[in-house]
Amino acid sequence: MTRMPEFVSAGEALTDMIRTAPDQWTSRTGGAGLNVARAMARLGVASAFAGAVSTDVFGETLLAAATQAGLDTRFVQRYPNAPLLAMVHETTPPAYFFIGEQSADLAFDAARLPEGWDGAVRCVHFGGISLARQPLAGRLLDLAASLKARGVRISYDPNFRMLMDAGYDPMLAAMTALADVIKVSDEDLHGLFRTDNANAALARLRALNPEADILFTRGAAGAAFYRGGLAWRAAAPAIDVVDTIGAGDASISALLYSLMYRPESDGAEHLRFAVAAGAAACCQAGAVPPTLEQVAALAAHVVALPLAEGAVRCAA
Repeated sequence: MTRMPEFVSAGEALTDMIRTAPDQWTSRTGGAGLNVARAMARLGVASAFAGAVSTDVFGETLLAAATQAGLDTRFVQRYPNAPLLAMVHETTPPAYFFIGEQSADLAFDAARLPEGWDGAVRCVHFGGISLARQPLAGRLLDLAASLKARGVRISYDPNFRMLMDAGYDPMLAAMTALADVIKVSDEDLHGLFRTDNANAALARLRALNPEADILFTRGAAGAAFYRGGLAWRAAAPAIDVVDTIGAGDASISALLYSLMYRPESDGAEHLRFAVAAGAAACCQAGAVPPTLEQVAALAAHVVALPLAEGAVRCAA
């Protein structure tokens, strides 16, 4: 029997429809759940994306992307529903909306996952718009709570999108309380807490679960890592940026890899690895996650320094 994956990312896979001209569109496979799974597989981790896609050409393309990435496709469910589409009609700054009423992703059923998987997996990741779309959101929250009770580590990246209004607040609180590892960006904090004060928002997030490890990313300004009363900060290495697509997914994946397979490392080393992965993703066009070798090479150029105990700091 094929061995079960050590890492699973649960949530949505979707098709980004990007307007490249007034009357032209191009498509890309994406979705937070699928992207994180692909990034972990790229690092050499036996991984799976747990979610549902349509049986039409969009779903076929997403399944092919999962297969090409080396994911365990037993975790991908297929339903004859409409596909989930993200219509990106402006890219600078990004402006988009989702098409997915009664779409296939909402039909995901955790009971249909391979038998015994939850006894073999080490870490399961949640996030993205899947946690803001019912009834899928409730099913994923129940799954996260069940896994947590079994001792499985939970990772959470809210990955703020416009549909995460005040109605998302209970989900944010519930998932934060369950999570062992949280990744959040400055833009996420502004949107989730509806404030321009990222420092205050980060403090509120940490108060929801003081025991969680938190990776706080700030794009070109680098990132910080919080663990208990300790904190570290690292600047992004100097690189030639091609684009920033997939940088956040690469950084959380590298952090989870470091926590899973380099447990002897301290917070500074975990942060260096995460920052290097985010930067490496920016060196390639599109959502192409970096390899372990690429991350390790770039990590040598990242310096992580301790912050004052318990500090919460952002750039001025």
